Amino acid sequence: MKKYEFLPHTAEMKFRAFGKTLNQVFENSVLAISEILSRGVKIKSKKKKTIAIEGGTNENFLYNLIDEIIYLLDSESFIVSKTKIKFNEKIRRMEVVFYGDDAKNYENLDYIKSATYAEMYVKNLGKNKRWEAQAVVDV
Repeated sequence: MKKYEFLPHTAEMKFRAFGKTLNQVFENSVLAISEILSRGVKIKSKKKKTIAIEGGTNENFLYNLIDEIIYLLDSESFIVSKTKIKFNEKIRRMEVVFYGDDAKNYENLDYIKSATYAEMYVKNLGKNKRWEAQAVVDV
């Protein structure tokens, strides 16, 4: 199964991520965001940052996850390469470990202005317990 794909959009970047679990679909969404930011250059996983994210709906969690990646790049010059997520549906909390590197070690990075709720969804397709997420980010 592919992890994510980019979809056509008139002015922004749109992606769809896939996973066998909710955790995996969020982790693969982070890989898509990393590819947008790095313009396809492989980011090394030299550092890690651990955070907790809270939200209501699965879409809130995806939005907050993308927003946190943008914040880390803008405020701490930390570019994310991948993540490990442990999602607790009962208390609606996500434990996130971001892996990445200092953005100063990479040239020609792209920037995302913000996450958006436009065309965003996170859903269980039911078939083989497959999850899918879609988002558009303002670049």
